Amino acid sequence: MNQNKRLSQSIIYSIFAVALLWCIKSAEILFGWNLSFMGLVPLHANGLLGIVTAPLVHSSLEHLFNNSLAILLLGTMVFYGYPKSWLKVVGLVWLLSGIGVWLFAREANHIGASGLTHGLFFYLFVVSIFRRDKMSVAIMMIAFLMYGGMTMTIFPREEYISYEYHFFGAVAGFIAALIWRNTDPKPVVKKYDWENENSDEVSDEENDAWQQEWYMSESDTADVDNNRLH
Repeated sequence: MNQNKRLSQSIIYSIFAVALLWCIKSAEILFGWNLSFMGLVPLHANGLLGIVTAPLVHSSLEHLFNNSLAILLLGTMVFYGYPKSWLKVVGLVWLLSGIGVWLFAREANHIGASGLTHGLFFYLFVVSIFRRDKMSVAIMMIAFLMYGGMTMTIFPREEYISYEYHFFGAVAGFIAALIWRNTDPKPVVKKYDWENENSDEVSDEENDAWQQEWYMSESDTADVDNNRLH
């Protein structure tokens, strides 16, 4: 698949994910639904459902808008940069962040896709450190420029914001980077003709220098032998 087609497909996937979140929120507003039962309540049996459903529910339109923009941008980067591992990364971040919140978070109803967005960001950040190829580093730099503040939001800041979801999303992204850092092949480094020509020239020059040094050492040895005979 060429890069333009892959980029277009990545944008479509991200738009579809964001559209799903907006459809759920729109239905909640239009029909007066109370979707709080889809939230994640730590250490409660009925809160186990939230491990899967909590990222789909948002407290307000502002909350949803902020997460939508992050999913659209970070999701596109993950889909585009890591086509073989993106689905595994999203799945692991989604489930592992929810499990972490259910086990260790404060007693509250945790909702929103913030854990997913933080997981995607930290995956892009950590995997670029391991891979160190140009594309991974470039994607990481763009992500860091736009969402570098996520490195601080994993700590407690505001009472009514689930920093636990941020923290465990970041942990899940880190683990995903460790597991699947080599799943996607690195881009092929192009080698231009002039580089090959220069390497051939260097090889010829080194060969001539070696031959000249060899002949000089042979003549010196002959002179030493002659002096010994006399």
